[in-house]
Amino acid sequence: MKTMDEFMEHTIQDLYSAEQQALEAMPQLAQRVQSDQLRQAFQVHQRETEGQVKRLEQIAQQLGIDPDGETCMAMQGLIEEANDLLDQLEEGPVADAAIIGAAQKMEHYEIASYGTARTLAQQTGLEQIADLLEQTLEEEKQTDEKLTTIATSSVNQKAAQE
Repeated sequence: MKTMDEFMEHTIQDLYSAEQQALEAMPQLAQRVQSDQLRQAFQVHQRETEGQVKRLEQIAQQLGIDPDGETCMAMQGLIEEANDLLDQLEEGPVADAAIIGAAQKMEHYEIASYGTARTLAQQTGLEQIADLLEQTLEEEKQTDEKLTTIATSSVNQKAAQE
């Protein structure tokens, strides 16, 4: 990569791959949880993620690029780590706490990536794209906060009693 345009293309493709992988993993994570509140949060975020994928497709179209083209190795690793951890846990509050931790790692990666992409768009004068990326960034932050609330208000307390 030699230009900001190439870096932006790489970043959008990486995010697209990350979101596609997250969409595939979310139903599996939701099936493993015991907490209804947590399961519902995953279902809501899955619908949000579907909208985020559409936004990335819109951004790619505006940039004249194919959204496919990269494999997000970071998200792939985070999902593998989550699956390895879950293989070691019995269903219950401790597994729910572990799933929240794994999901928050994924969210934090997305927050960092969307923040980078938004800043690139702002700095290169792509304000409409920056606005779309900001919208997704805020959704990711809200999901992270919701997961923290679920963890601290119920799941972690139940897990500590196990």
